[in-house]
Amino acid sequence: MKKIIYILLVITCIAAGCGSSGTILEDLEISPNDTIVKVVTEKDTTFKDSVVTDTIYKDTLIQDTIIRDTIIRDTIIRDTIINEVIIVDTIIVTRGYYNNPIINMSLPDPTVIRAKDYNYYLFATEDIRNTPIYKSKNLINWEFVGTAFTDETRPSINNGNLWAPDINYVNGKYYLYYSQSTWGGEWTCGIGVAVSDKPEGPYHDHGKLFTSREIGVQNSIDPYFMEDDGKKYLFWGSNRGIFGIELSDDGLSIRKGATVSKIAAEIMEGCYIHKRDGYYYLFGSRGSCCNGVNSSYHVILGRATNLFGPYTNRNGESMLSGAFDVFLKGNDYVKGPGHNSKFVKDDKGQDWMIYHGYLNKEASTRRITFLDQVKWTNDGWPYIDNDSPSEKAIKPIIAE
Repeated sequence: MKKIIYILLVITCIAAGCGSSGTILEDLEISPNDTIVKVVTEKDTTFKDSVVTDTIYKDTLIQDTIIRDTIIRDTIIRDTIINEVIIVDTIIVTRGYYNNPIINMSLPDPTVIRAKDYNYYLFATEDIRNTPIYKSKNLINWEFVGTAFTDETRPSINNGNLWAPDINYVNGKYYLYYSQSTWGGEWTCGIGVAVSDKPEGPYHDHGKLFTSREIGVQNSIDPYFMEDDGKKYLFWGSNRGIFGIELSDDGLSIRKGATVSKIAAEIMEGCYIHKRDGYYYLFGSRGSCCNGVNSSYHVILGRATNLFGPYTNRNGESMLSGAFDVFLKGNDYVKGPGHNSKFVKDDKGQDWMIYHGYLNKEASTRRITFLDQVKWTNDGWPYIDNDSPSEKAIKPIIAE
């Protein structure tokens, strides 16, 4: 009980502006564009007259009191040690704005991960042969770092293209699930997996998990891998239903005896399941993906209290019966937004979603890359401002 009271006192003290005699951290000033901290000194620090809102304390350890990664508005103070008080490594983060698209290249069906080196890595359908990989520190500025495969290491489920990859960190390695198909090859397509020690590769192909014929599901493409309660699962499907099955412990094969379960009707493709606060949120893309600015693609969703459903919309109607809610739709700036990545977080813990779409003003025929923040309602439903892509928005908070 004493420890809990002490934690509350420490946090209250920081937020309210109390302290001891000695040097002072004062005048925490918030301007419209950035955050400035004045007079940071070494000992007996007092937080004086500070207006502190939106403060996050991560990894708080109370034993001689260490508070790590304290975020005060847009200021990140790392390794804050309150034991006579010493503050080191103060990082000022300038918010600013970014403009969409974040990558003006044809990169359909993006998948993104924040790797152990704290960089973000993006993989996409192979308009660049052998699955392109891009890298970023801040989700805004991206550089091309190569491809997951070469012509020699390229998977060979069939002679098709590599579509809709899904990158994950599994068992201490980077697992890239992929689909391989040709247009119209709905029974010959299949899903495989490749593994690397590093996010940028090289990736060693472990071959197919299954083909459409083998698994009995037409158009078996667009894989999504998920771990839940210590088990590994794969979900997939493209306008023939969304399906899931349990994988082996190593994630490289179907678990012996596992059966296929259908979780959504023939209404979407490119699924992603996000777990949050006891709910599973099923996202997918619906409509025509590939008709340039005439595309009707948009992102839909439902949620459930169990991984395999039943998933319903806000009105309680089942996605197995074709019901859904619209999450992201096109506007005058971007047409056909969809096939979103899994959500990634910035250093403040905010959720962000990357997806492809067409720039309307260019009458574009390229599916290029966009970013928007995902926010949450009080009753636990995700949304993007205006339910549509932004042209200009506030940047993610990243300590660079």
